[in-house]
Amino acid sequence: MHPAAWQERGREEYFKLLDQAVIWASELDLYLIIEWHSIGNLETGLFQHTIYNTDKQQTFNFWRNIAHHYKNISTIAFYEIFNEPTTYNGQLGRMSWAQWKKINEEIIHVIFAHDKKVIPLVAGLNWGYDLKPVKENPIEIEGIGYVAHPYPQKTTEPFEENWERDFGFVADKYPLFATEFGFMAEEDPGSHVPVISDEKYGQRIINYFKKKGISWTPWCFDPDWPPQLISDWDYTPTKQGAFFKNVMLNWDK
Repeated sequence: MHPAAWQERGREEYFKLLDQAVIWASELDLYLIIEWHSIGNLETGLFQHTIYNTDKQQTFNFWRNIAHHYKNISTIAFYEIFNEPTTYNGQLGRMSWAQWKKINEEIIHVIFAHDKKVIPLVAGLNWGYDLKPVKENPIEIEGIGYVAHPYPQKTTEPFEENWERDFGFVADKYPLFATEFGFMAEEDPGSHVPVISDEKYGQRIINYFKKKGISWTPWCFDPDWPPQLISDWDYTPTKQGAFFKNVMLNWDK
């Protein structure tokens, strides 16, 4: 959920959309993640694009409203607190892990005041990729999970060794969910760093997730938002869409 869309529609109108999604998911026996889809620095209040503009007060109130409205609705299993925290290499100001941790802990306390059954998810820094600080300074609240967005160009060879260093070690002790990752060719529409790669990356990251017991959801089931899983609203798979569809269909084989 983009802050700009939440602001434009207003709480009641947006809840109408979400409630319908919850009904559909319940009928299909699916679980949902609600995510505050902002990219930037919540400490300084600077963001990568105007659609992501928010602030601490709005973010806290958003989760207060969500947690109250969906209290004990088991279809909604996860609350991803903030999509991709980043300082954009300093262009959005500074934010330490200690500051980011404090913001998340305050939001989690607000959520748990309404609903202790849902699982809040905390993203790493560097656009949701880097969880290294968790080793020495984890979130000091039980019942949460962590998020990583390990796109192909976030690191270099040796991939598995670097993934382990940057985020994968977290799965040895805490729930870890790769809620956003994927690949596309350089010539594909909307291609950009850090998502340019091919099926070789796809197979390596899936093998790594399986080895570590890391949950995952590839990005993005939309024909416009790259890296796309579908090329149109007839749901024609892109190259990565076909790859991940095959992985899911054959997961237990």
